[in-house]
Amino acid sequence: MPQTGLTIGDLARRTGLAVSAIRFYETHGIVHPVRNAGGHRRYGAHDLRRLSFAMIAQKLGLPLSDIAAHMTGLPIHKAPSKTDWTRISTAMRADLDARITALERLRDNLDGCIGCGCLSLEACALYNPDDTRASDGTGPRMLIDD
Repeated sequence: MPQTGLTIGDLARRTGLAVSAIRFYETHGIVHPVRNAGGHRRYGAHDLRRLSFAMIAQKLGLPLSDIAAHMTGLPIHKAPSKTDWTRISTAMRADLDARITALERLRDNLDGCIGCGCLSLEACALYNPDDTRASDGTGPRMLIDD
């Protein structure tokens, strides 16, 4: 594969990512190019899948560090199997379900939060019902402390 494969420019054209973004993903372990005799990066078709998966997961709001952690067990220089992808999706399901629940709660309680500013008011049903975080200090404690 070092003499063949996709160049970083090829990969950029296929994914729509900037070359610098591909290098960024590489530093996070999303793709693992091989180097040819001249030291140039070469990517396989499997790297298209890895980048596409990372891009989609990021659009869902997952942090790149979480995405990279889930991808750690994937084969590096070949396409992942259906079993590999199933393992990842199963592991991600709980996190996605928690995010969905939090977004639904935010949607359903947002009208009571607008204008609050401090998120530690007694009336904040979303983040601090019954003002339980008031003793932790001023400001948006749930956001500051997390």
